[in-house]
Amino acid sequence: MLRARQKIGKYRIVGRIASGPLADVYRAYDTIQKRRVALKIPKADTHTGHEEFLHEVQVATKLQHPNILTVLNASYIDEHFVIAMELGEESLADRIERRISTARALDLAGQAIAALAHAHEHKIIHCDIKPENYILFPGNQLKLCDFGFAKISLRTLKASGSGTIDYIAPEQAMGRPKFQSDVFSLGLVLYRLLSGKLPEWPFAWPMVGHERLTAKARPELVEMLRKAIQLDPANRYRDAVQMMSAFEQLQSHARRQKRSRARGDRKIGTTWRRMQWREFQRQYRKVFDTRHQCRHCEGPVSESMQACPWCGFDNPARGSESSMPSSCPRCERGVKNDWDYCPWCYGPGFVEETTRRYPDKRYAARCGNKRCRGQLMPFMRYCPWCRMKVRKPWKLEGSRHRCKACGWGIARAFWNYCAWCREPVKRA
Repeated sequence: MLRARQKIGKYRIVGRIASGPLADVYRAYDTIQKRRVALKIPKADTHTGHEEFLHEVQVATKLQHPNILTVLNASYIDEHFVIAMELGEESLADRIERRISTARALDLAGQAIAALAHAHEHKIIHCDIKPENYILFPGNQLKLCDFGFAKISLRTLKASGSGTIDYIAPEQAMGRPKFQSDVFSLGLVLYRLLSGKLPEWPFAWPMVGHERLTAKARPELVEMLRKAIQLDPANRYRDAVQMMSAFEQLQSHARRQKRSRARGDRKIGTTWRRMQWREFQRQYRKVFDTRHQCRHCEGPVSESMQACPWCGFDNPARGSESSMPSSCPRCERGVKNDWDYCPWCYGPGFVEETTRRYPDKRYAARCGNKRCRGQLMPFMRYCPWCRMKVRKPWKLEGSRHRCKACGWGIARAFWNYCAWCREPVKRA
């Protein structure tokens, strides 16, 4: 254990922040760059190899996001493996112990979800989501830390035969962590943030602190947390990306209501743009199946669209609830269980959400491959049976206009961008 004022390389130890089973964390001062930092140093008596700590550094370096803690440096100093990180003010666990306004809590909740969603977008399961691993910085900026220790902690838990850990999902406690496990843990963190209470097994609804939660949060937000804390992973959000999409829609709806009340207008969405969206839905909703909203502008979009036709945002329906029985783990669009490949992003292998069978009413064409001749749904990019790219441009029922770049059908009277290739739409 290092002592105050002791030097290790260019760092001068100020004091110890925390001590865990695998490493100690110190507050230190960088004597060369003249800044305060946090040092994480593995314990000398741990049986864990340095490869695991190297993995944490590599993962944290890969994830560049405002709400993820930045690793400043990592090196061997005096036979110690030292990880230098940004130094925050306190952990979310410390902040929860004091009174917090609903607006501040919702702001921190949004940052917590955004950090985990970014990790999930890069196919990284954190496995150790808890208030202690969220660090607060000046300006109430929240950052997620401690990547790379999840599997080590899990092996320690299994080997020691310890009881239930506060934020761990049931399937993770049995050694099968998945994206939904992080969603479960984050749901408990947010529940405690808003209610001041941490629910315990068997997580039967309504849980402890429910009255305080309903007093602070809107019913839609309470329902979102309830879905995140379901015991069955299949009933939770697929990952934090989908959870973030749901949270952003709730927040956006609340902001619209607030603006509407400020204007004294009880009718929400009377702007020209919303009137345009309403007319588009009347004409093309059945053709496109535009049941989703763009993550950026909230315009009506479908899973098959590669870009938002209103603002050009990439994969605008990502993270939305799909009507399909399974989902593609890469592009997160809905897929059918009997397909061999994703018709939107080309890849194989899906995450099954339900065994329910859906009718095949939307098949409208056949694959151009004479050896395949599999059925195709409108606006598929690839054949889900043989992976062959769809070469014949898709027409748009009810419109004679086509994109000049890709040749696919477009609703030129409404769109600003081609939904299939993001080419700007020019109106004559």
